[in-house]
Amino acid sequence: MSEINVQLGHGPATQMPAPVTVGEALKKLDREAAKQALAARVNGREVDLAFTLDAQQNGEPLEIEPVLPQTLEGLDVLRHSTAHLLAAAVLDLFPGTKLGIGPALLEDPRYGFFYDVIAPQPLTEADLPIIEKRMKQIASRNLAYRREEISKARALEIFKERDEPLKCELIDEKAGEVVSVYYIDSSPFIDFCLGPHVPNTNKLRAFKLLSLAGAYWKGDAANTQMQRIYGTAFFSQEELDAWLKQREEAEKRDHRRLGRELDLFSIQEEYGQGLIFWHPKGGIIRQQMEDYLRGELIKRDYSFVYTPHIAKRELWQISGHEQSYGDSMFAPTTIEETEFRLKPMNCPFHIGIYKSQQRSYRDLPQRYAEMGTVYRAELSGTLHGLMRVRGFTVDDAHLFCTPEQVRKEIDDCVDFAYSVLKTFGFEKIKFELSVKGNDTSKEWLGSDEQWQYAEVALADALQARKIEYERIEGEAAFYGPKIDFKVEDAIGRLWQLGTVQWDFNLPERFQLEYIGEDNKPHRPVMVHRALFGSIERFFGVLIEHYAGAFPLWLAPVQVAVLPITDRINEYAEKVSAELKGAGLRVETNLKSEKIGAKIRNAQMQKTPFMLVLGDREMEQGVVAVRERTKGDIGVMSLNDFIEMARKLVELRALTNT
Repeated sequence: MSEINVQLGHGPATQMPAPVTVGEALKKLDREAAKQALAARVNGREVDLAFTLDAQQNGEPLEIEPVLPQTLEGLDVLRHSTAHLLAAAVLDLFPGTKLGIGPALLEDPRYGFFYDVIAPQPLTEADLPIIEKRMKQIASRNLAYRREEISKARALEIFKERDEPLKCELIDEKAGEVVSVYYIDSSPFIDFCLGPHVPNTNKLRAFKLLSLAGAYWKGDAANTQMQRIYGTAFFSQEELDAWLKQREEAEKRDHRRLGRELDLFSIQEEYGQGLIFWHPKGGIIRQQMEDYLRGELIKRDYSFVYTPHIAKRELWQISGHEQSYGDSMFAPTTIEETEFRLKPMNCPFHIGIYKSQQRSYRDLPQRYAEMGTVYRAELSGTLHGLMRVRGFTVDDAHLFCTPEQVRKEIDDCVDFAYSVLKTFGFEKIKFELSVKGNDTSKEWLGSDEQWQYAEVALADALQARKIEYERIEGEAAFYGPKIDFKVEDAIGRLWQLGTVQWDFNLPERFQLEYIGEDNKPHRPVMVHRALFGSIERFFGVLIEHYAGAFPLWLAPVQVAVLPITDRINEYAEKVSAELKGAGLRVETNLKSEKIGAKIRNAQMQKTPFMLVLGDREMEQGVVAVRERTKGDIGVMSLNDFIEMARKLVELRALTNT
């Protein structure tokens, strides 16, 4: 029997007999960690606890890091394993079901995992509680998740015997000569999967099936139609219950429903999926968003630019989008033997403006800002209201500067982001710094020295402002490190919005230059910056954050004028005219209906203020003011109300008090 050296993280090495499983090694290193572990990383590779350690390279100790509950990695393993449990239950209840894929979903706050299936007969919502019950029965039996590595030929043979054509297709496309498959012991389930998974079903105690949806194999409408079963899973029942409560509140705030009820926007199938129609009321809010941002950009010496929506295909080949992003771009179109493509990004166009003339160090920094509409060929199954669309507008900016200037530009971008997000009412902002770290799996552009310089500059900008941030190793873009901004909404959900990204790639690809003080050409630093990110997505987050009840400065209708009877209509129109003259957005309800109905309608439209006008108000030349959450707040002169409302708008106040 041989021996190996094993260490927990970067701790001291311990010698133990080999072969030994990761789980057994963990018990000897840290019994408490072994009890909690769902899986592990061995020298950075994710593995099951049953993975066998039997050798080490170069005499270096094998480094084990447990994948623990209450971590993102742990949640991914838990949810992926629960997706397998779901598939096992479906196969048990509906023999002959064909399986597609079943990933965990960590970036989608609505769900935790899904599995695509083709059942012998279509599943209905009524089947979900039955499937969930069977999942709990299987989980309670403490069945092992078992991994086997077999030849590709043997894997194809197994799945052909089981009449699983979709799995065979995946193996043909993705598998090497050796294939890993997972079983749940004593169940009919087997899957082609990389893993890792929890050691046994007893680890899965808090899960819930949520809904059914249609799906196409590989997201392509030309392929087989399937049913997608969505669910979620957590480490404890308390976490699941809290999430379900939040989900209930989220459904009330769903921007798609509120968009219809408040007449803000629509998506019309006859025009195409993922394309947003901004209605007049939604357009007012967008205008307020953009006008505010433009004012802030002017203060910070940005230049406004406008660029085309398409360009020669050759441009996207130079930029690298054709090679690395081609699947997300709309297909080329040919005009007079020249191929064009819709733009998925604005960056190369801003580069074109920079390159239109020779630049000196005295001309830098150049700051170009554009509300630039871009187009992505998103699969239909991924589209979701305003949050994931095929055509959207980015509050894009690109900064071109010298290496000496870049730190100040980054500082200003962080300050700018903080100010913008606070203005729109996001008090809790999470900053993430994504760096290269020790990840060697990507083909990173730029030298180690460039990466070190860029990462330090981004980190210093955050630290100088005493901003807490999470450093995420290996998650940088291949072309440079970045800072991402995430906001927490009113019910505690995190949303990815803006970003500041350093780019080593495009300045090289497009051979950007400026003439330095030494009268020689130098390569400028390029920074990508977006604060809203997608204007559509930001608007969707705003709708859900405020549940459609926007602060006064954003509200499409700020004041509803409500006469009690028809004989007050003339006074109501006079009041309305004065309000409009003062710059307020007003709707006057002159319908012959009871005042209760008028108030109720204004409340349902979430109008911040209602001015109720009767005989007394007309005789005294005053207004009775209702606020949408407080109700009646008193009678005042129209001038006093206008002064109060205008001050709230000027301050961009988030409440009406």
